[in-house]
Amino acid sequence: MAMSSGSSSGGVTPNINVTPLIDVLLVLLIIFMVITPMKPHRFEAKVPAEPKPDDQTVAKPNPLTLVVAVNNADKKVTLNKEPAGDVSDASPLTERLSAIFKERESQGAFREGTNEVEKTVFIKSPRSAKYGEVVRVLDAVKQAGAQPIGLQIDDLEQ
Repeated sequence: MAMSSGSSSGGVTPNINVTPLIDVLLVLLIIFMVITPMKPHRFEAKVPAEPKPDDQTVAKPNPLTLVVAVNNADKKVTLNKEPAGDVSDASPLTERLSAIFKERESQGAFREGTNEVEKTVFIKSPRSAKYGEVVRVLDAVKQAGAQPIGLQIDDLEQ
């Protein structure tokens, strides 16, 4: 019984056949390449219509616009420059907005071109305002039934 260093004694050496694995990998790659352009890749945003070039009229602000401003210095909240509570207790703001929306519904103040009651509210806040305070005001506006709600974060007076 001599020992040989190059061969095994009667055993089969294992070999992995990778050809079927590569075929499956290429098929998956082709499938993903075909599917990728089909997935949705847009974000729906409402953009105001552009004025016509021949239209020389001056745009007037909408009298139904509601703007809630957060004052960072004294934590007061105003609704169209009138006091409406403060950041810690926004229930006066919710009550006033609910009353405004009910009044608009009874008077038939609809959005332009639709039969929906105008309930758009914009929230203005300085950049230095705390996130939690703005969220409290946002929640109060949502509770009143406003929809849609726009956020305007500017360098307002503090």
